[in-house]
Amino acid sequence: MKDVQSQRDERNLPIDKVGIKNLRYPITVLDREQGRQQTVADISMYVDLPHDAKGTHMSRFVEMLHLFRQEVSLRSFSTILQEMRTLLEAERAHIDVTFPYFVEKKAPVSAEPGLMDYTCTISGSISPEGRTDLLSTVRVPVMSVCPCSLEISEIGAHTQRGMVTVSVRFRKFFWIEALIQRIEKCASSDVFSVLKRVDEKAVTEQAFRNPKFVEDIVRDVALSLKEDGNITWFSVSAENYESIHNHSAFAQISSESLDGM
Repeated sequence: MKDVQSQRDERNLPIDKVGIKNLRYPITVLDREQGRQQTVADISMYVDLPHDAKGTHMSRFVEMLHLFRQEVSLRSFSTILQEMRTLLEAERAHIDVTFPYFVEKKAPVSAEPGLMDYTCTISGSISPEGRTDLLSTVRVPVMSVCPCSLEISEIGAHTQRGMVTVSVRFRKFFWIEALIQRIEKCASSDVFSVLKRVDEKAVTEQAFRNPKFVEDIVRDVALSLKEDGNITWFSVSAENYESIHNHSAFAQISSESLDGM
């Protein structure tokens, strides 16, 4: 059959990225406690296209993804990117995989277990020279108590649930769970899927003993990442969904701003 995509294009315009976007696909990811975990990812895969090529072979992206679906991890990404570049005869390749990652988490007093889900993204690209760039991102829900409200109020203080988003580049493999736990320690309190009354009391009291602005949260996370020799670059943001304002509070730090400190 005639292959139109392989024909020559005369417009002389290269394309930076061409491929598939927002494909929902079942994958298997590494799990520190269980070994492996089944989840469903939103996947985008791209390659570059030379100026004289009419199109790429879209079906090859899905065919290749099917081969690697049994393990999508930081360990396998370099291989996937190299295979993309080779199979699609491209100089550059890029992939984004976003998925919910579930961690069993026990309540602080009753030890009742429940599953917490965290949104994770693994992004990777490979250059014409074969250099691979990997970026891992995790979004972690947290709780914060406003220090100002606590200081000025005769009774109580306003609290809010927030979201901390951390992206990192790294030297060697690390567990998602370890990064999540590091982030949670920097909030007034972490959040849980199951809490009995004794747990709710403990979580509330812990949070009020540890009030944090968004500025405090991003600074504490940034300092923790800065001290980790495995992390080569990071970006940290925190958004609090304010309980007494019609807006969110937001703060962000990247490692570039800390260079030389």
